[in-house]
Order: sequence, then structure tokens, then C-alpha cells
Amino acid sequence: MRKYLLVFAVCSLSFWSCENKQKDPFATEKPDESRFTKIPLAGNFNEPMEIEVLDNGDVLIIERHGLLKLYQEESGQTIVVGEVDVFPEREDGLMGMAKDPDFSKNNWLYLYYAPASEPVKNRISRFDFVDNKLDLASEVKILDVDLFRGCCHSAGALEFDAQGNLYLGIGDDSTPFESSNFNPIDERQDQPKNVDAQRSSGNTNDLRGSILRIKPNPEGGYSIPEGNLFPVGTPKTRPEIYVKGNRNPFRYSIDSHNGNLYWGEVGPDGSEDKEGRGPRGYDEINVATGPGYYGWPYFVGNNNAYWKYDFATKESLFQFDPKAPQNTSPNNTGMEILPAAKPALIYYPYAESEEFPMLGQGGRNAMAGQVYYREDYDASEVRFPGYYNEKLFIYDWMRNWIFTVSLTENFEYDTMERFMPETHFEKPMDMQFGKDGSLYVLEYGTFWRANNDDSGLYRIVFSEGNRKPEVKLSADKTLGAAPLTVNFSSAGTQDLDTDDQVSFLWEFGENGATSTEENPSHAFDKPGIYKVKLTATDLQGEAATSFLEVKVGNEAPSVSIAWEGNRSFYFGKEAINYSVTAADKEDGEIDPAQVNLTIDYLEGGYDLIEMGHQEEVLSIGETYINEAGCKACHGISNESVGPDYTSVSEKYKNDKNAKSYLIDKVRNGGSGVWGEQIMPGHTHLDEKRVGQMVDFVLSIANPNAVSGLAASGKYQFENTEDPEGFYMVQAAYEDKGANGIPAIKTTSQLKLRNTTVSAYSADGIENVARANPEDEHYVQFTASGSWLLFRDIDLNQIKNITLSIMPGNTVGKLQVRAGSPDGELLAETGSLRKDSRPKSGPQEGWFNASFTIPPTDYFGDLYFVYVTDGSISIWGTFNLNSLKFER
Repeated sequence: MRKYLLVFAVCSLSFWSCENKQKDPFATEKPDESRFTKIPLAGNFNEPMEIEVLDNGDVLIIERHGLLKLYQEESGQTIVVGEVDVFPEREDGLMGMAKDPDFSKNNWLYLYYAPASEPVKNRISRFDFVDNKLDLASEVKILDVDLFRGCCHSAGALEFDAQGNLYLGIGDDSTPFESSNFNPIDERQDQPKNVDAQRSSGNTNDLRGSILRIKPNPEGGYSIPEGNLFPVGTPKTRPEIYVKGNRNPFRYSIDSHNGNLYWGEVGPDGSEDKEGRGPRGYDEINVATGPGYYGWPYFVGNNNAYWKYDFATKESLFQFDPKAPQNTSPNNTGMEILPAAKPALIYYPYAESEEFPMLGQGGRNAMAGQVYYREDYDASEVRFPGYYNEKLFIYDWMRNWIFTVSLTENFEYDTMERFMPETHFEKPMDMQFGKDGSLYVLEYGTFWRANNDDSGLYRIVFSEGNRKPEVKLSADKTLGAAPLTVNFSSAGTQDLDTDDQVSFLWEFGENGATSTEENPSHAFDKPGIYKVKLTATDLQGEAATSFLEVKVGNEAPSVSIAWEGNRSFYFGKEAINYSVTAADKEDGEIDPAQVNLTIDYLEGGYDLIEMGHQEEVLSIGETYINEAGCKACHGISNESVGPDYTSVSEKYKNDKNAKSYLIDKVRNGGSGVWGEQIMPGHTHLDEKRVGQMVDFVLSIANPNAVSGLAASGKYQFENTEDPEGFYMVQAAYEDKGANGIPAIKTTSQLKLRNTTVSAYSADGIENVARANPEDEHYVQFTASGSWLLFRDIDLNQIKNITLSIMPGNTVGKLQVRAGSPDGELLAETGSLRKDSRPKSGPQEGWFNASFTIPPTDYFGDLYFVYVTDGSISIWGTFNLNSLKFER
């Protein structure tokens, strides 16, 4: 093991450092896994790619389709802070991100992406990231990469080293499928160029199939640092190349102490060796202590050699020599004789590896994380212990594991062991140590090229001693008339020390009333606002608390909407009768004119602000504000880059021309009213939507600024063509308050949608992938019993459901169940298979299958459950595009 002989010398030179080592009880002893806690931070990402952990604990996340998101540590919220227009097909899109080494001062963020406007280029650009917003106008181009757009193996990760050099990994841009999953070296000139990786990975004059190392210039562009593979001016070479001979160097890291480069190489799919062609496929973990050539497309694994194969004559000519690989392809513009090939540090096939059996078997997708140095991080309570010092973290996207690797003095393989083997990691995509020494892990989620519900950002923290309990409390109600009996729960409260126990103390804020029960009930007899406190104490006396407020003395009003016909769908341009009523225990009889009713239409592509509790009202204008990203510069009540919306509302409260004035300001921009900060124009926003955004802002200071509809009448549907568009019906009443308790607003809602419902838009899924290849959007059922959930569906008047399906090779049926996946069976299809396709009409692609819904007045959550007795897997799925509900 490395440097153990130096321990005595280090201790002799520095008493302080030895004292620090003594304070780490796990400097050499492996800690139990229970001392690590995996904390969920954020989730539901659409193909997340890379993260950057900021010094304040916030985390930047990029998604392949172009979004930049920010997890905010203080609030626990995740917001969209930028969007790059990208070409998102195949493996392209927004692939890489790195913050400048001096980010805390210059706010520079580097992105590697496929510009939608550039058909044959990917690009590194630098952007300003200021006040939690990506400034697209600040783009400074650093480097362009020419490629065969729409192929494969884009790689794309970005990383800085300690000297400020920027690394970019680029794949071979070659299809593996035309070469029987051996090396793609098809030199025939009548074939597409992406079948010959000798033009990229084997080409010293091409950036693809390489890991580049450049020095970004402040004014744009870059310079070449010393020590790359080919000195500047070397004929038929690109001086940007640091490592050559890569197939898909998807994730890598640079050792912060010695500059070593570690990367995971995603290897070819061949499952067995074949004489005359070459070895089976291997994934690799590699280390470069300096520049070098690592073999692809001529070698893989431990320099296992492929054959020179003539695809025209089907002849095997000779086996390549790793000491002097030769590229004679007519597609090569670089040197013919390549540097000697270097073998992989770790390599493993689909089958169990003879050399590294602990890595298991099956699908593979190797990635390399960081080398951990405890001294590099703040002396926090959560940083990893010295046991992991100088160990390399590697992980596999397909196999869902993380290993730590120990190396020798010469950076050769020594040993490895599984990290947190009892913890599940769902397709780990990126990982990074934060300033405090905790490990942040980004998980892609189960299915490739899908918006996975189980994708997520996690933080792994370590605790070397006794840990405080984690406290959670909840109540079945938090407001109501006196007397009010409340059932409390401590569910979720835990102590992470497995040999510890927790005791409870509830304080109800009323005459010293307390309880030591785990889940007590308490009656509040008198009106008032009570601060309920739960304290959890472990056996060591460590305690943690949490609070909950209960308001007693005012019953929330009730509001109901009487809506003629179906309460989930609209059926064309028809008129519907409606009426609304409200009741309140303290206010007595309520005039219907006091109930505020609004009906708004939202086009497809806009997400609702979810109702969290009964006082909240969904604002269409606020929804548009969120979707437009306006809150990156304007808070509701907190000033940001621009003024907060509450201040704007107060300023223009009594101005009868305020709406038209503010619409003009939003669309055309301006400055000087709230300081010298210039607000850019937003002419791309629809003027009607801007008007609704302004309505929301003005209503903050004057809730009556936006008038509603009559409490009863007839509503005419006009917008019915957009399958993703919907109407939001909202009726709200705010009572007058009572017994010192503030007013309570109750809202009742109906969401009326188009009868054609995208399966992709389901409210919940289980063992279902939201697939989005080539910008299509559909779902894949991947197991018998998998399901889709649609909330608040009214089956009144619904007689049929027509499915748009593509069963593949599966055979099964869809069941419609009420309330849960095993709830009452309301209806089911017959057997659905590819032979179910109608004989008339197109014989390829999606086709329709209809089934009958028996008469029912069910209104609630609907589960569509796929049931099959046959085989089904991630590669062979039942695919559903849409559901049409018909009267």
C-alpha cells in the first residue's frame, strides 16, 4: 500500500498532524456502512448528466435536453436557472459542465453542448452565472468539435485540474452495430463515415476519440499547455490531445495532488472472442500519469488485440501490434504509426471477470470518480474518514455499484472493495465531493433516455461518533374550531445509530401539557395559536427538536363546484352549466357573489403549481412566471436582481393604467425605475400570457384587481384542439377569521383536459419508463404488474377508451383499476399483441386498440395496470403512446 512507510517520518515532523490523525478513529479501520447516510436532495430529472457542487452547498445539475437546474441547500428547492438550445438526439445535447477554478470571484461556468443551430459541431462555451441565472447573452466560445452529427459515443464531460487546464472527453463518434460489436474499422468508401473509428479514435489529427487538455483564454478560445501528447507544430496531429485511443470516455477525474487522469471507458458489446476478428468487449478503468495512446480501435482491455479485417472481402489480414499500432485507413488524416498502446488499469467483460471477479457480471458502463484526500476538505462532522484517503472511487451505471480502489506507489492496481454494498444506487451518473467532504451522487434513474421518476440527487454524509436523532412530526389537522382534537405522528423520526433508542417528549403549548407517547392525540379546548414541539432524545442524551403550529378557533370554509357533465374532460366546443356555493361555520350564510370563480385555459407544456394545502390558490399568471424563469430575477417578497413582486404590486396598486404599462415593460424591457439594472425585453412571450402574469403581480397588493366569473351560469369551451391543453376551474372563498385566528381561504378545483391524454403525462408510474427517443414521448411497461396513475378521472359518461400502442413482442392486457394497482377492476382490454394491429391501415408504427368501459360514476384515481404471462424486459417492452376517453 502507498506511503505507509512514511507515517513515522510525518509524525516526527509535525505533532499537529499526528494529533489530527489520532482524532480520526477510522484512519485505518474500515467504518461500518451504518455510519454513512444517503440523504435525498432532489429528483425527477429528465436525463441528468453532470453536477457541480458549490461552496455554499447548492448544486448545479444539467439535463441532456438543455436545462440547467439548481438545488438550493437552504430551502431544499430545485429551480430552473437556465436553458440552452441543443440538438438532443442520439447521445448529443447538453453533456458537460464545469465551474471555473476561480468561480467564487468570476462566476464563470463552462458547458459542452450540441448547438441546435450547428449541424456538425459540438461546442465548449463559457457563460456568466450570476444571481442564480445563466446569462445566455454572455456566451464566449472556447472550442468547437467537428463530428458526424446524430451518431454515437458523444462522451462530453468537462473537468478542470489544479493548474486551471480544462479537460474534455470525446467519444469515437462511430456506430458499433455495423461491425458485429467488434472494432469498427470499415474502410469502404461507399459506407457512412461513422463505421470507421480509424478516422477519429485512431486519427492523431482528429479531436474525437480523445481526452483533450486546453487552457481557456479569458477573451475566448484557448492555448495549449505543455505536456500534451503531440507538441504544437507536429505534422498531422492536434496539440489539444492529451489522451488518444478512446471509445467513450464518459466520466473521469483529475487527481488534485498529482494530476493523474482517471477515466471509465465504455467498451464494445461483443460477448465472446472470435478468431480472425478479436476479443470480446471490456469496459475499462484507466489511469494516465502523463499523455498517452490507449488503444482503441485496435486494442481493448489488457491490450487485447483486434484483427485487421477487410469488410469488402471478409478476410482477416493480421492482428494489430500494441507496440506499434498502424493506421492505414484512407479515412485517416493523421500519423500512420501510432504511439505504443497502454493497457487498462481495470477491465471487465459481460461475464464474470477472471482478474476482477468482485465486479460481478451483466451489463456494464464504467465510470471514474475522484481520488479522496481527507485533508482537502473542511474539518467537518460529515467528511469521509481517513480510511478512504488516496483511494479512487469508481462506479458502474449499469451494475449500480460503487467501488474504492487502492493503488501502489507506481499507480498500479493493488486492491478494491465495494463501497456501501447494502445501499442501492440507481444508475449513478456523476459524483463529486463537496467542500465539507461529503459525497454528492447524481442518479440517472432506471431507464435509458427517459424522464425517470427515480432519478435523483443525493448527499452521503459520514458520522464517526454518536449521531443526533432526526425529528419529523405531522398532524391530521392543524386548524379548526374549538374544541379541536388533533392526532399527532412522529413517523419518520429516527436515530441512525442502530444500537440506539429514541424517547419522545411532546409539548402542546397549553398549560404545560405534555406527552411521552410516540403518536399522541391532544384536545385543544380554547381558541388560540399553539406551537407544538417534539423533542427526540437518544440514550447518549443527544436531542433534536421540531415544531408545528396548530390554530384553534376558526373552521375552514367549504367550497363546492356543481359542474354539469363530466368533471375531468371537455368534449369539443360545448357549453356547460355550473354553479358554486360556500359555507362557513363562523361566518354564517354566504352570498354566492362573495365566492371568487375563475376559469382559465392553459396550453400544453405548462406545469401546474401543485396545491400544497387548502389555503393555496393556483394562479395561472404565477404558473407562466415560473415557466418563463422570471423568479430567477424577481422574488415574491425578496429582492433579487430586480424588484420583488410585492413591491411592484404596491407601487402600481392605484394606477388604472398599470396593466398595459407593465405588459409593455415585460415585453420590451427597460431600466431606471428600480435602479440602473437593465431588464431585457421578452418579446418572445405571448402578450396574453404576459397579461396574466401582470394580473398575478397586481393581485398581490389588491386581491380584487382581477375580477372573476358569476357564481352560476354557462361556460363555453373555445380552445379544444391542443391535446395537452386544459381548463382550470377554481372557486375560492376567504372567511372573516374568528376568535383571534386569521382568515382562512379554501379553494375547490376542477382540471378539465382534452379527451386525448398522453401516457407520458401520467401522475405516477411503477416499473414504467418515460421514453423520449428522437423527441418522441411515450411510456414503456417493463414488468407484469407495472402501472400508470392518472389522478381525479371521472368515468361518468365514458363508454370507450382507445389506446395508441406498439406491443413489440409482448403479449398482455391493460386493466383499469380504481384507487390502487390492486383496487376494484373497472374494465380491461383483451389480449394485446402485435397481431392485434388492424389489417387495414398502416402496418408499421403505432396502432389503435379500443375497449369498453361499463357504466359507472367512479371519480378518482385510475390505475392502468399491464398484466402479462409472457417475458418482458427493459429491452422488450409494451409501449403506450396515448389514451382517448370517448363518450
